[in-house]
Amino acid sequence: MRSGLTLAVFLLCACSVDPQPALVATNIDVTRPLPGARMGAAYLSLTNNSEQSISISRVTSPQFESVQLHESVLKDGVASMRALTEIEIPAGETVTLQRGGKHVMLMRPTGPTDNVSLQFFHDDELILTVDTTVDTHDNSSPGN
Repeated sequence: MRSGLTLAVFLLCACSVDPQPALVATNIDVTRPLPGARMGAAYLSLTNNSEQSISISRVTSPQFESVQLHESVLKDGVASMRALTEIEIPAGETVTLQRGGKHVMLMRPTGPTDNVSLQFFHDDELILTVDTTVDTHDNSSPGN
């Protein structure tokens, strides 16, 4: 009887432990496309809680026809943007997608963009979904 009770308590404790997801998004900031423009951007921090590197190779959103991983670079005083084939998040580390660096480009909205869902993939495997409300601040002000 005692070993059965011990086993039951152990199983209950094991079931109550909520394992931390391998990939977590925080500091999410999705910008609304400017009036007349057809592009917005998503900035966020991606934290890898696993013991293995995680690679993001594709991002999709039902609110946009096209979503791409991009990086802004400054070379010889000239700023430009280039598409990235993937973003790697090393085990136990955080990668921040931010203005002036790596970010997610949101192109050609398919309708209202007050709420946006982003799906992050490694090849064909969905590894993270982020649902958020889009910023309402003015994206045309300096520093944005």
